[in-house]
Amino acid sequence: MDHFNYRGGELLAEDVPLARIAQQVGTPFYCYSTATLRRHYRVLSEALGKTNHRIYYAVKANSNIAVIRTLGEMGAGADVVSEGELRRAQAAGIPSDRIVFEGPGKTRAELAYALSADIHQFNIESDAELLALDDVARGWGVVAPIAVRVNPNVEAHPDDPHELDGIATGRKRDKFGILWPAARATYRAAAGMSGVKVVGVAMHIGSQITDTKPFSQAFAKLREIVETLRADGHDIQRVDLGGGLGVPYTNETPPSPADYARAVLRETGKLDCELAFQPGRMLVANAGVLVTRVTYEKDAEGIRIVMVDAAMNDLVRPAMYKAVHTIVPVRADSGKPRPADVVGPICESSDRFAKDWPLPPLSPGDLLAMRTAGAYGASMASNYNTRLLVPEVLVNGSEFAVIRPRQTYESLLAGEALPPWLAKTPGVG
Repeated sequence: MDHFNYRGGELLAEDVPLARIAQQVGTPFYCYSTATLRRHYRVLSEALGKTNHRIYYAVKANSNIAVIRTLGEMGAGADVVSEGELRRAQAAGIPSDRIVFEGPGKTRAELAYALSADIHQFNIESDAELLALDDVARGWGVVAPIAVRVNPNVEAHPDDPHELDGIATGRKRDKFGILWPAARATYRAAAGMSGVKVVGVAMHIGSQITDTKPFSQAFAKLREIVETLRADGHDIQRVDLGGGLGVPYTNETPPSPADYARAVLRETGKLDCELAFQPGRMLVANAGVLVTRVTYEKDAEGIRIVMVDAAMNDLVRPAMYKAVHTIVPVRADSGKPRPADVVGPICESSDRFAKDWPLPPLSPGDLLAMRTAGAYGASMASNYNTRLLVPEVLVNGSEFAVIRPRQTYESLLAGEALPPWLAKTPGVG
C-alpha cells in the first residue's frame, strides 16, 4: 500500500498534486511519501512485535538524510556499507548504538572512522577484514563488537536465479560473507583477538525475495550455526537476519510482513537472541515515484515510442536489472491505451524504462509517474551524459519540501580542474 492515489482525475502524493510539484521544481524529480514510509515501518515492526528485535534501515536503498531521519524517528537504526553512509546516518541523527556496519570491502580508514563513532556492531565478511579490524581497534585501544556474516549457500531466487543474479548475496559464488563451516574457524580466530569481541552471527541472502521458502531455509541453517557456535563456547547474543523482503513492482506477490515474521519465529524463536533486521526496499520502494515529462512521441513502423526527460542515469534499475516499473499518467485519461516503448534521451539502447507498456494518448508536456521508485533510484543515480542529478521531494500531508535540489551545471563542472600544462592556455581553437 502507498499514498499515491488519483483524486478528481489527478495523481496526488498524499494531499499534494504531483503536477503542482512539477510546476515548482521542474522535471524529472523524485517524490517520497512520509505517510507511506511510516506505514511500512509500522507494519513490519508490529509483525515482529513478539520478538526481541531492532530494525536497521538499509541506507543504500535510499540515502537521503530526510528519509533516514523519518525512519529514525519511528525507531529505526541504520545499516550502512560505507563511511559515507555512516556519515549520512549521523547527519540524520541516528544514535551510534543503532548503527551496524557491513559490506565486503571496508577499508582500514572506514573501520577507524566507525570505531571513533562507537557504532553498535561490525559485520565481518572475510578473515582479512577481521585481521584488519583487530589491528585498527588495538591501535585505538578499543574493542570492536562483531558478528561474522555467514554465507549459507542458499539460492534466494530459485525460480529465476540468472535473471536476478545481481541481487543474490547468499550463494557460494557470491562475494559476500564467509561460507559455513569455514566461518567456524573465523570465530575461533576472533575469540583469541584482543581488539574484537564476538557478539553475534549475521546473514543476508539477497534482495527482492518473493517467497518465504528461501528465508526459512536460510534461517534454519542460521539456527544450526548459532547452536554449533554456542557449543564451541562463543557467547552469541545477537542474530542479524538481514533484509531482502520483496515488493510489488507490477504483478509480484511477495509475502506480507506477517508471513515473513512467522518464518522468523518458526526458525529462530527459541534462540533467545536479540534479532536484527535490515530492510531497505521493503520500507522505501513503494514510498517513492519518479515523475517525468513527455518530450516527443514517434512511430517506428507501428512501434510507438514515447520519449521522456528522465533517463537511465536517473533510474538505472531497468537497464541494470531488467526491472519493470509501473508507469501511469499523472492526469488520468479515458483514451484507449496503446502499447508504447517508454525511453529516455541517453545515447544507449538500454535507456528504456518499459517495452510495450499500455499508455493512453499523450502529448509533449504530459506528465508520467514511474511507481515503486523510492528504492535504488536516486541513490544509484549518476551524471552519465553530463546530466544533472534531479531533485528529491518529500511530502507530508498537504506540505512538501525539496530535500535535495536539482544539481546545477556550475556545481557539476566545479568539481573538475585542468592540470597545469593545460591551464596555461586560455582555450583551444
